[in-house]
Amino acid sequence: MQSLWLNEAPGWTQPSARPVIILAARKFASPSSWSAAIIDLESSRAPLAPLWVGGAEVNARSFGRLRKRCCRLNCCAVQPRTEEKLKPLLRRGAIERRVREMGRQISRDFRGQRVHLVGVLKGACYFLSDLSRQIDLEVSLDFIAVASYGRGKQSSGQVRMLKDLDSSIQGMNVILVEDILDTGYTLNYLLRLLRQRKPRTLRVAALLDKPERRIKKVKAHYVGFKIPNEFVVGYGLDYAERYRNLRDICILTLP
Repeated sequence: MQSLWLNEAPGWTQPSARPVIILAARKFASPSSWSAAIIDLESSRAPLAPLWVGGAEVNARSFGRLRKRCCRLNCCAVQPRTEEKLKPLLRRGAIERRVREMGRQISRDFRGQRVHLVGVLKGACYFLSDLSRQIDLEVSLDFIAVASYGRGKQSSGQVRMLKDLDSSIQGMNVILVEDILDTGYTLNYLLRLLRQRKPRTLRVAALLDKPERRIKKVKAHYVGFKIPNEFVVGYGLDYAERYRNLRDICILTLP
């Protein structure tokens, strides 16, 4: 295994002053598959777990291609199990741009007012974090947790509360932040619950909307992307608590 300093590569511009290193990785059967471990030497004394962006040995020739892949941190930031397949649906850059646009829209709609974001755990945590920083207003946060999927791919239709809000939302401009709007069971339950608490306004921001799956007549005021009827993971969305940390949103195919 070799190691190469990023700032030793021709044409490389280091994104920060921190020393960063890429460790070489073993070769895989697929030529498009790469694997690398990125280590921030300033914040970590020991090597971090590898970030999977595919596999081939890092050398002078392959470094440029690997560098480009690492810059955009391709879909496979986590290696799927051999029997599972990940196909990119929405790349990290597209997600960032759309979240920025959604933040600007919310800022215009509530100009001069405070907004209270309620994130639905666990899936909306990444989206909420990024969205809140794109809103040019006074923002407060709270979280609520419900369950309807369990460890499977299909919603059970039965929604149960796992964690309630920490504070009152009465008289506040509340935006319920969801990762995905699917059958509508969860959103319908949460809207009924939150309306009883008398917020000044109640709106919904959903990163993803899957209209083909809708059963309940609910909709979001702010939607990131409409997607086909596929099971997706990444950017907070999971399958049995896995794949949440993917930078891209990917279609997961099971055997």
